[in-house]
Amino acid sequence: MPAATDPRALPAATNPRALPAAMDDRLIVALDVPTIAAAREMVARLDGVVSFFKVGLWLAFAEGVDGLLHSLISSGKRVFLDAKMYDIGRTVEEGVARAADRGISILTVHGDARIMEAAVKGKRASDLKIFAISVLTSLDDAGLKEMGYALTAAELIHLRARHAVRFGCDGMIASAADDPNELRRIAGSDRLLIGTPGIRGADEPSDDHARLATPRAAIERGSDYLVVGRPIIAHADPAARARRIIAEMEAGAG
Repeated sequence: MPAATDPRALPAATNPRALPAAMDDRLIVALDVPTIAAAREMVARLDGVVSFFKVGLWLAFAEGVDGLLHSLISSGKRVFLDAKMYDIGRTVEEGVARAADRGISILTVHGDARIMEAAVKGKRASDLKIFAISVLTSLDDAGLKEMGYALTAAELIHLRARHAVRFGCDGMIASAADDPNELRRIAGSDRLLIGTPGIRGADEPSDDHARLATPRAAIERGSDYLVVGRPIIAHADPAARARRIIAEMEAGAG
C-alpha cells in the first residue's frame, strides 16, 4: 500500500483497529484440504504471497495437525483457528487458554453471550484475538427459521455484534453483505474487527455460500480480514489468484 494509506502511519483515532499496514497480511487463506501433506504443499505454494492461514474442521482431526500448527507459527506465519467453540463456559475458557498458549492469532467461538464472555476470560493477557460467529454465510432467513430462530439473519447478526462488544470480543465473523461498517455503528464500537468469508470473484460459483461479496466490495464495506478458501486453493495457480485478490482488496481500500 502507498505510504499515504499505511494504517500504521495514521493516528489511532483513524486506525482504531490497528490493522496491518500491508493488505496481504489481511488475506487469510483457508487450508480446507483433506490432509496435512496437502496443507503443507499449499502453504509452500503461497510462500512469499500469503502469511496468514485458517485451520478448521477439514484438518482438526487429521494426523499431524499439531505439527502443522507448530511449523506455521514457528516460521512466523499467523494462524486463524476456526474452532467455533460451543460448550459450557469453563470448557470454553480452558480451550481458549490452550489456543493462547500455542500462539494462535485468531480463534472463533459461537456467538452465544456466555460463550463469548468465557472465551474473553480464557485469553487472559495473551495477544490472541477472539472472534464471535454471527451467522454462517451459508444461512439466510429461511435457513434460520428452519433451525428455530425467531430472528431474521440481520436481527441475529446485529444482536451478536452488540454482545461481542459488550463481552469484550476483539471481532466477529460476518459477511460483507451484513455491512461491517454498519455493524460497528450498531455495536457502538469502531474497534470491532470484522473477518469476512464468502468471498468470490464476480465470475466464480457461490458454492454453498448464500451471502457473497467480491474482495473489493468487502473491503469497501469495512471488512478487515478476508477469509478465502476454494477460489485460491482450487486454482491452478494459487499464488497468482491470491495476488489478484490482494490487488482487488487494495483497490477497495482506495
